[in-house]
Amino acid sequence: PFFDKINYSFWKTRMTIFLQSLDYQLWHIIFNGPRMPTRTIEGVVSPKPENEYIDNDFRMLQLNSKAKHALFCAVGPNEFNRISSCDSAKEMWDLLEITYEGTNQEKESKISMLVHEYELFVMHDNECISDMFSRFTTIVNSLKKGKSYSNQELVRKILRCLPKRKKAFKKNFPQDEKSSKREEPTCYECNKPGHFKNECPNLKKKEQFKKKNECFKKKKAMVAT
Repeated sequence: PFFDKINYSFWKTRMTIFLQSLDYQLWHIIFNGPRMPTRTIEGVVSPKPENEYIDNDFRMLQLNSKAKHALFCAVGPNEFNRISSCDSAKEMWDLLEITYEGTNQEKESKISMLVHEYELFVMHDNECISDMFSRFTTIVNSLKKGKSYSNQELVRKILRCLPKRKKAFKKNFPQDEKSSKREEPTCYECNKPGHFKNECPNLKKKEQFKKKNECFKKKKAMVAT
């Protein structure tokens, strides 16, 4: 994935998965930093001289170089100049992160703003559901590193933002009166337009009357016995 300086969080997510798919140890090197070869003499740990390197030492150093290569190939000239002096892939990654996401204090401030935006999230007038959902997903994805919500919470939030069917219907068909009448749903209970059978007031009245009638019959039977 190539970083075009427009959407860092989008590139960061894609690049993370890309590196993990190539070799998960590459991502481990970037996230935790390289493990330099060391030796222990009489309980003292010190860097290992190159002439004592074994195959595994070279392997770990090569992973850092591979990770640096992957990052260099994923950025343009300006970002290349920014990270070219870094010794490790972790330093390169962290520098890009600070540049485009800010320091920890700035991140916390952004997260607070996003949480506020999430809590006040509503569907805009004349906004289609797909656009609303895209806007909602952007906020949630940006919040993942600082605050997470369960899937149930997210679903409830979306459902609260959705308009009722009648409102949605009126927004989608605001044309002339003839086309509105022609395209409105017809109730099979009362044969009137504008609602479905399960929403029909007549059906609800019938159900209420039926329940009252059944209750009256039960009481009458109890009195008779």
